[in-house]
Amino acid sequence: MNETPLHLKAAPIVEAVLDIDCDMPLTMDVAALEAPARVEYGEQYPKFQPQFMQEFMFEAPAEGTAKVTKSSRGVQALQFLQDDGKQLVQVRAQGYSFNRLAPYGSLDDYLPEMERTWQLFTKIAQPVKIRTVRLRYINRLLLPLEAGRIELDEYLAHGPLLPSDTGLELTGFVHQHSAVEVGTGNQVHLVLAGQAPEQEKLPVIFDIQAFHSGDLEPSDWKGILLRVESLRRLKNLVFRKSLTEKCLNLFR
Repeated sequence: MNETPLHLKAAPIVEAVLDIDCDMPLTMDVAALEAPARVEYGEQYPKFQPQFMQEFMFEAPAEGTAKVTKSSRGVQALQFLQDDGKQLVQVRAQGYSFNRLAPYGSLDDYLPEMERTWQLFTKIAQPVKIRTVRLRYINRLLLPLEAGRIELDEYLAHGPLLPSDTGLELTGFVHQHSAVEVGTGNQVHLVLAGQAPEQEKLPVIFDIQAFHSGDLEPSDWKGILLRVESLRRLKNLVFRKSLTEKCLNLFR
């Protein structure tokens, strides 16, 4: 089914992420990659911060209190940020990530930089095989309140519903579901969550993750790009079909 391209002057995107999860060399040590990664990414992404994971082992006797018997702390990711903090590249134990915070233009604006930084990642980390490509968009919809109230079904095509004739009024919601696109095998995970009202607006987080699991060679950027484009199409379709025209008009 062909869809007319959706052009929004003020897209509600607060963060967009490309994750490429990989099989990594068995001997890879993320911390040891810091020096070569600084060389490759440091000029364009001068700010650096490591991400750690803490692991604990507990002993739980039949009687008494459980106690920690062993703990370890290791580097799980190396984050390289631009000076303004709006764009970053991550070298992760599980692969590569490219994050872009608001203001966000179009995916086309960032594809050349994604390709460049991915090629640097393959040089640094030498991934063995690509397993999953994931495109995630976190949107923050500011829906107008009228006298502190809102009819959500005027803005959300598939919003939360309460049982009728109960006298209940909605005070908050979190809704999530997952689905697979039969024709492509692409999968999508959606989360809709209401936040506390602010300045006569109801913020609603609309988190869309579109992903595809299947082997690709790390050197096959064309294959990666085709997968990204397919996931973008699915993400755009889900975004458009999940919101009403009245809602979309808020961002046009």
